Amino acid sequence: MYRIVLACYGVPESAGAEAATGITAEFADHRTWYSNVSCTWDGVRLILQADSDVDSDGVALVDEFSDCTAAYIRELFDGEIKIESVTRAPSGA
Repeated sequence: MYRIVLACYGVPESAGAEAATGITAEFADHRTWYSNVSCTWDGVRLILQADSDVDSDGVALVDEFSDCTAAYIRELFDGEIKIESVTRAPSGA
């Protein structure tokens, strides 16, 4: 199991908190191939954390996160998603 942490920079401040809530729900309801997913807004960036059995480099999650930001943030923005870390998740996580 891999624990992946991504960050999306450049998100409009007015959209961050609501997008985080929507993206978390999107993964829980429709993108269930990732587990332990949470998306939070820290006032500057969206931070997405998820576990995956197969996404060893986080690149697939970047694609999923990009789709979600496009769906949940109505304002046009020039954002960038960065892979912050990919680590082996503890057993049973």
